Amino acid sequence: MILQQRILDFYSRQGVMTFAGEFAFMLNTLPNDVESLVRIVQGLGVYDVVAPEFYNFTIPKERQNEIHIRSLEKMLGCLLAVDARPLTVARPVEKRLICRCRNFALLLLSMLQALGLSARLRCGFATYFNPGYFEDHWVCEYWNTTQKRWILIDAQLDEVWREKLKLNFDILDVPRNCFLVAGDAWNKCRTGEADASKFGISFANLHGLWFVAGNLVRDIAALNKMEMLPWDIWGIQPQLDEQIDNEHLEFFDKLAALSHDPNESFHELYKFYAENSNLRVPKTVFNSILNRTETI
Repeated sequence: MILQQRILDFYSRQGVMTFAGEFAFMLNTLPNDVESLVRIVQGLGVYDVVAPEFYNFTIPKERQNEIHIRSLEKMLGCLLAVDARPLTVARPVEKRLICRCRNFALLLLSMLQALGLSARLRCGFATYFNPGYFEDHWVCEYWNTTQKRWILIDAQLDEVWREKLKLNFDILDVPRNCFLVAGDAWNKCRTGEADASKFGISFANLHGLWFVAGNLVRDIAALNKMEMLPWDIWGIQPQLDEQIDNEHLEFFDKLAALSHDPNESFHELYKFYAENSNLRVPKTVFNSILNRTETI
């Protein structure tokens, strides 16, 4: 019981990426129920790739790099520079923050933690975007004190997304077979239960075991409260289409085992991350979309 409380306390405190800084006061006045927070997040962001088709919004060139903002404080600064109203006010699409899945999840994560709730980001693969494929995706996972279990939430999936995808599940409790955390995806690929070529980003033609390994590293970092961009590369992450040798296969097997149940393996996971310099997030990472090294 004491160990469980320590874990919950760890995930209830904001980290480097979720620290709100000068905007903390705006988070402290938000509703304290999860459904309301998800609705608020959906009124603050728009997913760039589908903005023209889903929302009839063409993103101005000068705003396209908003997806690369890592920290919540800078995300909110950018959002409020466009529309300074309280966060509870849903913005018209053209005044929302330009986002990807990780940004939606991070917004929700920070709000939950500001209320003292235990939550964390999970990096993995969703089955509901492209049937038959496991698409690169991030969601938020929070501790439900009533049900005493960790629950996955996909804050990105507003009414427009749900209608387009014809979803038949509750986005406030995403089934585990609809979203695989990266470690579980790795295990399925390693055992032959799933085809690694089905895991990745279809629209970018990026897929394979090397991609799953990269997401596994990002998930481990997120479990240690370093929620990086989905295209940040550092350390032991494989390069594009790289064949993974036996030594590194064993390393990723270890990561997958640790991340399968991070509550059970919490201290070992934390220690393993801290002791492996090729796993920890360094001071600089490579942004693979912008093709440049950036300081965290």
